[in-house]
Amino acid sequence: DKQQDAERKPKAAKSLFKHISYIVYCNGEFIEPTLIHTNMIIANADIEVTQCDMKRKLILWIVPLMVVLMMVGCAGNTTTDDSIQRGDLLFVSLPMDYRLGDSAYVPQSKEKNYIHVAIIDVDDSGETWIIDATIKRGVDRYPVDSFLCDFMLRSGKLPEMDVMRLEDNSRVDEYVENAMKYIGEKYDTEFTIDNGAHYCSELVYDSYTDGEEHLFQLVPLDFGFDHGEVPGYWTAIFSRIGSDIPQGRTGIWPSDMIKSTCLKPVNAKIIDVAKEKPHRR
Repeated sequence: DKQQDAERKPKAAKSLFKHISYIVYCNGEFIEPTLIHTNMIIANADIEVTQCDMKRKLILWIVPLMVVLMMVGCAGNTTTDDSIQRGDLLFVSLPMDYRLGDSAYVPQSKEKNYIHVAIIDVDDSGETWIIDATIKRGVDRYPVDSFLCDFMLRSGKLPEMDVMRLEDNSRVDEYVENAMKYIGEKYDTEFTIDNGAHYCSELVYDSYTDGEEHLFQLVPLDFGFDHGEVPGYWTAIFSRIGSDIPQGRTGIWPSDMIKSTCLKPVNAKIIDVAKEKPHRR
């Protein structure tokens, strides 16, 4: 009769705190409940017993699909901003066997020799600037396209450049303002801490601090890396500036700095910034 038929029909689920617990009984057999995070409410719980097998299969296919779609949707709302930001650090590298001034030589080494680090500044108008310490300019702030011109190799190509960002980016304005205070100082050819001049990574070290603690740590400088032999690039550079290689001197170097746990890589190219907003020299 009708009452028996009604009892044979499956029972369905209810919505609780915007969740649906979909419970189905088929011929007295309990079908595994599935929790679905959605605002939808099942309007019709009357599923015919004769359609139970088909419904069960349908549920087993639809529920995982809904879960996957919701996960994708949530992931889509958590986007990573890969654009250049104020306070990012720009690391410049050459192959370990790069020969300074020899444009005909084709480097074979895949190991990176980080030769420079610069602070990226983005002003209120969106213009990108570089703050760094170089032999040519001393400590200066200048347009990014001028930076790229300065680092153009004899071959007409640019060296590799990696953008890194602080894991905690909340105080970058303070760090960039710290760097501004050193503009006008000479390049530190002695590679000595606290002598009134700065080399590239020393500038970052002195800028990225709250006045008491530094984000980066000083270490004994090691230009031999793991090979025990100083790359020809550094031999040529220190020869040009008339200084001995400061091997073992306490300081900080781009190759050590980029390994810091307070930094993470950013999927952005500084060359793209220069193309988007060229600045005339």
